[in-house]
Amino acid sequence: MTEAATTDRADESTLRRIAADRLGLPHLRDGQLAGMCALAAGRDVLAVMPTGYGKSAIYQAAALFIHGGHGRVKHPDGTAANSAGRGPAVVVSPLIALQEDQLDGLLEDLGGESAVAINSGRKDSEVEGAWEAAERGEAAFLFLAPEQLAKAETVERLAAMNVALFVVDEAHCVSSWGHDFRPDYLRLGEVRGQLGNPPVAALTATASPPVRDEIQQRLHMLDPLVLVHGFDRPNIRLDVVRHLEDRDKERAVVEQAAELHAGLNGPGLLYAATRKDTETYAAELAGHGLRAAAYHAGRKQSERDEVHEQFLDDELDVVVATTAFGMGIDKPNVRFVIHADIPESLDAYYQEIGRSGRDGQAASAVLHYRPEDLGLRKFFGTHKPDEDALLTVLTALRAADGPVTQKALAEQTGIPGRRLTGLLNELQETRSVKTGKRGVRLDAGAKLPRVVEHAVELAEARQRVDRSRIEMARGYAETDACRRQFLLGYFGEDLREPCGNCDNCADGSAYEEDYDDGAAAAAGGEPFPLQAAVVHKQWGSGIVMRHEEDVITVLFEQEGYKTLSRQAVTDGKLLTLAT
Repeated sequence: MTEAATTDRADESTLRRIAADRLGLPHLRDGQLAGMCALAAGRDVLAVMPTGYGKSAIYQAAALFIHGGHGRVKHPDGTAANSAGRGPAVVVSPLIALQEDQLDGLLEDLGGESAVAINSGRKDSEVEGAWEAAERGEAAFLFLAPEQLAKAETVERLAAMNVALFVVDEAHCVSSWGHDFRPDYLRLGEVRGQLGNPPVAALTATASPPVRDEIQQRLHMLDPLVLVHGFDRPNIRLDVVRHLEDRDKERAVVEQAAELHAGLNGPGLLYAATRKDTETYAAELAGHGLRAAAYHAGRKQSERDEVHEQFLDDELDVVVATTAFGMGIDKPNVRFVIHADIPESLDAYYQEIGRSGRDGQAASAVLHYRPEDLGLRKFFGTHKPDEDALLTVLTALRAADGPVTQKALAEQTGIPGRRLTGLLNELQETRSVKTGKRGVRLDAGAKLPRVVEHAVELAEARQRVDRSRIEMARGYAETDACRRQFLLGYFGEDLREPCGNCDNCADGSAYEEDYDDGAAAAAGGEPFPLQAAVVHKQWGSGIVMRHEEDVITVLFEQEGYKTLSRQAVTDGKLLTLAT
């Protein structure tokens, strides 16, 4: 056996012991150990696993391994370096509640000041204490929000720590293809570079193939280990209830929440599109004798925290929420998830229903669908770039003749900080504007009107993608085929037979549909198999996502999801395989 193989075996044994003895995980799931070993050896990892599968354990075990001086850390030139004296794993997480949950879990397992957090919910003295614990080497984990990394002083202080790992939780937020795109995440690839390019762990519960590709690109991941596990959740029953009148839908939603709570004997989540609706549904459920509470961004942080804690402690039967609630919630016994309105995408829907049944027991996911509700989703997804504001920012950057801090740029343009961040993100998409250690700069040869035009084109392409995702959500709601096959096909996964656990399987319609399960492709009879890269004459590059009897669904880079007639594709030679 070679020395490298012996070392790898020893690392694997050590990581198993760390997971069992320090994290309380004597049994690891598929992909966890492989991810731990890759990170410990300095390789980037992208883990797409459902909430509760154990994504966090991957970076936690690897960080403890490196922090203890075991890791074979590499210099940028590829030579090995002693990992003793490495700094903490920096964990970027979008929600304070999510940070605090993970922090509490680590402190319970590890004790002391092994994990600390820096966020706006903590006092200045607590924040400084967290910095000092990390700088002394006591903290193996440092949690912070992405907006913290927009501050140059934060990045500089982190850069002095010799960061062991750079962890991006809810990594789909980095992708403009993602259902929960957050502009603050766009900087993370540059921040990683400023920290010396430590190994990166990107974690998400939901990422379709183009989202995975963009995560790798945005975070500057090189040859990452991509782990996709646990995507199918067969214990969750999938149902869609169609309505014509809004009043009938509201009554049915409340009645069903009460029935599911009684029938499945457990708590649930009810998602609604607006804050007003969450309050209305919560009041009606309370009238049915359920312990219900509304959760939305309009409530005080203290009130939201209280709802969060009550739900985790089984003191509430139903939380009625906008989509802000639930990200990263570690609660295995959620028995049902009801959507009172169609979501903006199947990415969001699958992540949200995946918060149920994490204990492996029977759970229910029900979408109440009224076609008119799609108009509301399209309204939410509408955003037109402010061309005058973009030009104002570009003009200020040109006048600066070099890097300028965002604070100085805000003062010069009079544009508030958060809005300026959004404008800069739109401009960075064009690659003519870049952010570095010294601030924001404009490429010397950039033509300002063309940069604005390019930014608008990119924003319009994103809107087309968003609209196409809404149409795919419509397709899920209206299909007569197996809903689980439809959902998994959307994410590029092939389910050969109808699932037997959705409404269309129950009424038999799923078995009447001639779903192309990939057998034809395997036999060489399908010219455009699943996941094939293709080119369309008008819409450019795309990926084949789904086959049905008479249509092919393709995800195009600039247009989003398109459903094409199989006959038109064949007769008109609209598609060709990419070379």
